[in-house]
Amino acid sequence: MEATTVERAGTVTRISGPMVSATGMPGVAMGEIVRVGRAALMGEVIRIDGDTVFAQVFEDTAGMGLGEPVVGTGAPLVVELGPGLLGQTFDGIQRPLPALRELSGDLVGRGLSAAALDRDRTWAFAPQVAAGDAVAGGDVLGTVQETATIEQRILAPPGTAGRVDSVVAPGAYRVHEPIVELEDGTRLSMMQRWPVKAARPAGAKLASDRPFLTGQRVLDCLFPIALGGTAIVPGGFGTGKTVVEQTLSKYCNADIIVYVGCGERGNEMADVLSEFPELQDPRTGASLMGRTVLVVNTSNMPVAARDASVYTGVTIGEYYRDQGYDVAVMADSTSRWAEALREIASRLEEMPGEEGYPTYLAARISEFYERAGRVVCAGNGEARQGSLTLVGAVSPPGGDFSEPVTQTSLRVAGALWALDASLAYRRHYPAVNWNRSYSLYDEELDGWFREHGPEGWCERRRDAVRLLQRDAELQEVVQLVGPDALQDAERLVLEASKLIREVFLQQNAFSDSDAYSSLEKTGGLLDTVLVFYEKCRALLDDGAMLDRLLDLPVREDLARLRDAPSDGFAARKDEVIAQIRAMAAEAAGK
Repeated sequence: MEATTVERAGTVTRISGPMVSATGMPGVAMGEIVRVGRAALMGEVIRIDGDTVFAQVFEDTAGMGLGEPVVGTGAPLVVELGPGLLGQTFDGIQRPLPALRELSGDLVGRGLSAAALDRDRTWAFAPQVAAGDAVAGGDVLGTVQETATIEQRILAPPGTAGRVDSVVAPGAYRVHEPIVELEDGTRLSMMQRWPVKAARPAGAKLASDRPFLTGQRVLDCLFPIALGGTAIVPGGFGTGKTVVEQTLSKYCNADIIVYVGCGERGNEMADVLSEFPELQDPRTGASLMGRTVLVVNTSNMPVAARDASVYTGVTIGEYYRDQGYDVAVMADSTSRWAEALREIASRLEEMPGEEGYPTYLAARISEFYERAGRVVCAGNGEARQGSLTLVGAVSPPGGDFSEPVTQTSLRVAGALWALDASLAYRRHYPAVNWNRSYSLYDEELDGWFREHGPEGWCERRRDAVRLLQRDAELQEVVQLVGPDALQDAERLVLEASKLIREVFLQQNAFSDSDAYSSLEKTGGLLDTVLVFYEKCRALLDDGAMLDRLLDLPVREDLARLRDAPSDGFAARKDEVIAQIRAMAAEAAGK
């Protein structure tokens, strides 16, 4: 993005933190990237008032003086898309951090820039079009093996139309070298650019009829979302938002992960940078970074870059979605993004909305989540389907879910995974509050679970929900009169709900056998708990004593079933259910 004409150059007239105003720039457009000051810092035009423009600068403006030059580039903020994205770590405006470290060390110098995609690296390109073929935006021009497990499909950029005049032979090429030339002279390379604030086009939206599986029992069973769905994870400090998103990144059934650290504390992002390369991909046994892109922005960076980071991440996600992959974008956290919007709006002296947030906060959040979905990919070639699932962490101050960012997100997201501080302090992981959380995808996904899930999945799920709801009602009574005032049948509900909470809903993130739970294990574990409850209820109806039922050794065997490895889980589950039935038969005989 270089300067175009002298007329697009102006001078700095005011500096207010990351906000700069300049005069003498009549040809500059809204959203255009400008180079500010002698250090040529990147900034984005966010207001135009006559011949005065206001730009938010993506770097620290300390030391900049009035009268320094401001030069328009003629282009909005764009990202580079092509081979070499996977395994990379970028900042909020897609500067590769490893490359910047080589230039300036651990502290990134101002004004530094580097190409997002390595211009020197070559990729083995295998063409899939020939001279005379008609191509359109989204068509696959060829393939590149980007990582050991991910094949990059080189796409014709959106808006492309024409016939192929020539195509290169199979071989090694750099990302910016032409690989296809159209009859009108247009040259296409393996790399394309796209403005981050514009959604990439797709062929058609598809129904949300297949689940985004996480390996977390409370989410997959009680509050599932669809591939291409949206969910928010609000919670106060220390409730485990980052841990949940990292766990989803490792175990979910998406092909590609884009993790956006948006304004989080530096130590948290340092942990992400050090831990992600060490995480093992359960699918391949290799590093999880082989199918991950990290977009890193910390709380001490300028707020303008924080605003850009979420758009950078979702645009990269859309690019892989367009290739026919299932992509998951983890945004941690959207509250920090909203705070950046609030600070920018205040510097522009805009009329504030609730709690000082800009009045267009709801529109921005809606536009972000609307970029999710499962789609038929654009193009006229072989039909491909891809999906983009968005999971956004929300950090409400003091855990107050009534604040504007949480409430606005609730109106547009398809699921709420509410984290509870009291559960987190009791070391209950994931700390998802089953009474406050919900999913709007239940009915749409029931058909898939009936066909592909364990037998009786939907019915058992509803039984568990009814027990947990009844338990919540009884807990209010217990708080007033104590458990001894309840009937044995109601006390049994409390005990069964406790088993559901401690054996089924809770997982051990440090256990190799329990950190991830397959659908078979999830369904089997819930089935075992409910069989125990149903047998005990039948025995109570026949006059058995509740205390004796709860002291039976089989209850301990049931509690330990959670730690059974997946390989032998089915056999172990059958053993425990057989013990429960034998216990019931023996008690009935007595």
